[in-house]
Amino acid sequence: MAMKYGRNLRSINNLSPFKLIALFYLFAVTFSSILLALPVAHQPGVELTFIDILFTAVSAVSVTGLSVITVADTFSTTGIIMLAFVLQLGGIGVMSIGTAIWMLLGKKIGLKERRLIMTDQNQTSFQGVVRLIRQIFLVVLLIEFIGFLTLGTYFLQYYPPQEAYLQGFFGAISAMTNGGFDITGASLIPFADDYFVQFINMLLIVAGAIGFPVLIEVKEYLFNNSKGLDAKKFSLFAKLTSFTFLMLVIIGMAFIILFEMNHFFSDKNWHEILFYALFQSVTTRSGGLATMDVSLLTEQTKLFLSSLMFIGASPSSVGGGIRTTTFALLVIFMLTYARGQTRVRVFRREIHDEDLIKAVVVTIMAVIICFAAVVALTITEPFSLGDILFEVTSAFGTVGLSTGITSGLSTFAKFVLMMLMFIGRIGILTFLFTLKQEKKKTGNYHYPKERIIIG
Repeated sequence: MAMKYGRNLRSINNLSPFKLIALFYLFAVTFSSILLALPVAHQPGVELTFIDILFTAVSAVSVTGLSVITVADTFSTTGIIMLAFVLQLGGIGVMSIGTAIWMLLGKKIGLKERRLIMTDQNQTSFQGVVRLIRQIFLVVLLIEFIGFLTLGTYFLQYYPPQEAYLQGFFGAISAMTNGGFDITGASLIPFADDYFVQFINMLLIVAGAIGFPVLIEVKEYLFNNSKGLDAKKFSLFAKLTSFTFLMLVIIGMAFIILFEMNHFFSDKNWHEILFYALFQSVTTRSGGLATMDVSLLTEQTKLFLSSLMFIGASPSSVGGGIRTTTFALLVIFMLTYARGQTRVRVFRREIHDEDLIKAVVVTIMAVIICFAAVVALTITEPFSLGDILFEVTSAFGTVGLSTGITSGLSTFAKFVLMMLMFIGRIGILTFLFTLKQEKKKTGNYHYPKERIIIG
């Protein structure tokens, strides 16, 4: 028995970092399912099926927010705190949480652990990964604490003190991790006229979705300036991510206004239109919170929002999708090729060919996976193609917006969405490399090259 256990342990240790990351997230889903299934986590008289508990756990670990239950009616205060912990686990990342625990216990972070952190956070080198984890915890917890105090204190005008700060606590974590869950029972629709609540939530969503490295660079820039030091130059990643993120928000807001001007916005004044459109554009990055009933939007708006959710958030953030930098590189690559150029440049830097290949592979695989999911669900589910596409891209982008069909899906459809949420959280590349076989020795030779007609 001991020998068998030893062999199993060695086989796990021999797994690639990509397979280990996927395995750790599966463990996180299992642990979260057990946690959320505890009777103490439920309201009196509430009983959940296995599939509903599993779906909620996957949605929370992947910080998506798609739900077949109403959190406020299902979970007790203890259950809500447990759900917030699972959102934190999924948002910051399994390896980040594990590394923090290792550091608190005073254990050395070895090479294998550093490789896992690098994979989990989409980094390209071992250098500074442990420092990155420390910085992520510092920045995330600080932002969440400020958000908690701000929202909790502001909610005193709506709720009794205990409930106000519970709403602030859960709301800050849900928005910062882009979890999309709520304990209001109706997302942020009750605050559709409260622009302060919307503004704070948008700041938290952006902070979570724009990428941890960007937040750390901004912190160091402000810190260095406060000491009178030379400002640290922002990296190409920070510049490209921030610019793409901003453009997607602005373009998203403009198209939402255009598509809904004669429909949902027909009886709204200018500031209502502005905040509705802005919040909806921001939340499609990966937030999942909503100030309106999405099912009331026109088909063209839902289709457009589906494309935004497919793009998703930035790399090394709490969100999913193909990621903003992938989309940006594809656009820049197409424009470069159309101009007859071969070298892709942006912000006076040249892009590595390997990064361009990754962007193309990620996008193609994402299209194939989402297309297969849409086809499968159109066969088994009685809903329209637009609603199914919206649900699929919401799951893959770990957004959590829904037209209201989630609870009516079959068990098969729920498993499809869980797979999409899981892939969206760990990332397409990690998912692909989990299928990678060990390298086999090949001869040191090349076959003759031949051209193929394209286009």
